[in-house]
Amino acid sequence: MRTAVVLFNLGGPDQPQSVEPFLFNLFSDPAIISVPQPFRWLLAKLISRKRAPIAQKIYAEIGGSSPLLALTREQGAALEQACSDLGEVKTFICMRYWHPMSDETVKDVQAFAPDKIVLLPLYPQFSTTTSGSSFKDWHKTAKKHGLRAPTVEICCYPKAEGWIAAQADLIAKAYALAGTGTKPRVLFSAHGLPEKVIAGGDPYQWQVEQTAKAVVDQLSIEGLDWVVCYQSQVGPLKWIGPSTDDEIARAGTDNVPLIVLPIAFVSEHSETLVELDIEYRELAHEKGVPSYTRVPAVGTHPRFIDALTKLVQRALVEQNARLSETGGRLCPATCGQCPWQ
Repeated sequence: MRTAVVLFNLGGPDQPQSVEPFLFNLFSDPAIISVPQPFRWLLAKLISRKRAPIAQKIYAEIGGSSPLLALTREQGAALEQACSDLGEVKTFICMRYWHPMSDETVKDVQAFAPDKIVLLPLYPQFSTTTSGSSFKDWHKTAKKHGLRAPTVEICCYPKAEGWIAAQADLIAKAYALAGTGTKPRVLFSAHGLPEKVIAGGDPYQWQVEQTAKAVVDQLSIEGLDWVVCYQSQVGPLKWIGPSTDDEIARAGTDNVPLIVLPIAFVSEHSETLVELDIEYRELAHEKGVPSYTRVPAVGTHPRFIDALTKLVQRALVEQNARLSETGGRLCPATCGQCPWQ
């Protein structure tokens, strides 16, 4: 059996000149800016032009481009190896806002001629702005090119065993290195969203909190001081909180060391390598935080790759066109934008 596993991710500019078109693609997405055309196009053009110089400085901190594509390729290679007993499994990368995007990847998958396609977002927690947008774009492009192989969406896996175990392992190592002084506080930092998106039924925040709670339960550290917070706020809208900035300031006031984990990112990119490693580290120093430790993203951690492998195995056995880590719906009824709604 020939299986194409399509790994979805955000994508990132591959050179400084790519920053503005990358941002334009991002803000042109109706899942990001939900206004009708041509106003969305105009807004995307305005925002991307205004933000490009700022973003170029951010990417300059990490060599002028995003490492996300190379890191996703490493994850794909590790997953192929782990799936070697499942027949002929080949991974493909589909980025949402920079190359390779759906038009390129659909053609590559079509040339592979798979018996089945598994759409596997590298977003463990579902959001209409990430996995939902990628699914919609993929199906539209697949239809355009006549790609008709049976397809399974893996909508989310916020509490998948290996995903949780990988994070717990990485935090435990950081916690052990913190020594026997003042007990550190763990910040589970996730990319934020405007409050109106969550109020509209998007399950992202609920799933992020489920992930953090599962990691804490697995750690079993008595009296662990922890909080979920949200980073990367942009624009005038009110965003979900508490913000990572505010939690860093609070840690300074409380005089407690920080261990910061990217709870919704599985790979290193600008939000981890610049925002967490540079900007928030500097903020922690300014606010008097005694020490600041950043836990790496799971990357190709064996337990995380094992979690992805189990999701692929489930997709090959079950006949449903959509699956979660447990097979069915995870979200409460209040999450009206759950893909199972």
